Amino acid sequence: MDISKFKPSLVYTIYIASTPEKVWEALTSAEYSREYFSGFGVEVEDRVGGAFVLRAPDGSVHIGGEVIAYDPPRKLAITFNVNWPGLVEALGETLVTYDIEQSGASVRLTMTEANDREISEDILSGGREGWPAILSSLKSVLETGKPLVIQMEPPKRMLEALKKMGVKIPG
Repeated sequence: MDISKFKPSLVYTIYIASTPEKVWEALTSAEYSREYFSGFGVEVEDRVGGAFVLRAPDGSVHIGGEVIAYDPPRKLAITFNVNWPGLVEALGETLVTYDIEQSGASVRLTMTEANDREISEDILSGGREGWPAILSSLKSVLETGKPLVIQMEPPKRMLEALKKMGVKIPG
């Protein structure tokens, strides 16, 4: 995969009172991710070219992809493709990169979502709603041991835009 074609669409940086090793573990472990990611379990094969899977609470594959960069505990890059019929064909692959850096007594975590083509603001609105909640809950789990309980509505604007593109939305 030529990642030079991918341009950042969303970038979030947070600071966490933790260690790079704990942040890495939280990003790559189903045990941690189920706590901060609304019951979804992350599975990461520990090598470049390995599989990335995000399983829904019922065990089904919600997101699949490939490990593009694997440098514990500093950098993880994965393709992050929602398992909906026609979605990747309509939008191309999504690349999610986590950069983990020590920053004094804290860790600076930067999450970048990038795409290989222009993505409409309507489509990006889903990630703009979801990523801050996910990352905030990750921070809370690492700092307090408890996830945030955030009541979120489905991303209506994004879902409507996908339907207009002909993407079949499950459910």
